[in-house]
Amino acid sequence: MTQDRIPLAGVIGSPIVHSRSPRLFSHWLRKYGAVGHYIPMDVPEDKLEETLRLLPQLGFVGLNVTLPYKEKVMKIADIVSERAQLIGAANTLVFRKDGQIHADNTDGFGFIENLRQNAPDWDPSAGPAVVFGAGGAARAILAALLDVGVPEIRLTNRTRARAEGLAEEYGDRVQVHDWVQGGNIIEGCKTVVNTSSLGMTGKPRFRVPLDGLTADMLVTDLVYSPLQTRLLKEAEEAGCQTVDGLGMLLHQAVPGFERWFGTRPEVDEATRAAVLR
Repeated sequence: MTQDRIPLAGVIGSPIVHSRSPRLFSHWLRKYGAVGHYIPMDVPEDKLEETLRLLPQLGFVGLNVTLPYKEKVMKIADIVSERAQLIGAANTLVFRKDGQIHADNTDGFGFIENLRQNAPDWDPSAGPAVVFGAGGAARAILAALLDVGVPEIRLTNRTRARAEGLAEEYGDRVQVHDWVQGGNIIEGCKTVVNTSSLGMTGKPRFRVPLDGLTADMLVTDLVYSPLQTRLLKEAEEAGCQTVDGLGMLLHQAVPGFERWFGTRPEVDEATRAAVLR
């Protein structure tokens, strides 16, 4: 590939020191012998637009976006994909040669690819799904589950009003339930997803009763620190198929790496190991 500059990419957020994306991209850059560098950047909010406009001039070809800027970059981008518009947030920016900033959201793609890789027999159309949480991640998960044919989603959040606001955007297949009913709505479903931060290291425990879990369910938790959350542990003990949240992080990064560095990377055990190191 002939080019005048070494392509640069990175991840922006505040704080950013916790991000595992630099480990992931460094692994892929080495594995594929790709020319380029990937840099974590803690950008102050009052410098966000100025930074996004300046970076392409310095050789940057794109960025991953994490908290708290996933919604804010939508207002700065010149072009926003339909996916990002539907979800209301962007996690991947491409700096085009014509100077325009293209915003996309690959979280839903990463979520579904993680399930397809680690639970190949999963049939989204087999029955209802339960989704815990109604934050930014939940928006992408709802859109992805509906897109692959889940017939009904039972959505619950500690603040019911937030879940209701989300359900209004996604139509009749999304039904809101009170958080205290979380244990009951698991019964009869086929897919269980935790999109909340509950159970994450340093966060409150995931206290929903889980005695409704049965062996015909797929259970996945977007939390990947720890890798085996209480939800996944109890699901495994109930005989459920379980998928941890790390794979979503890995798969959502695939489209960005391909766009920025010209190679479609593979998510394999070596990739997981590199990120967990």
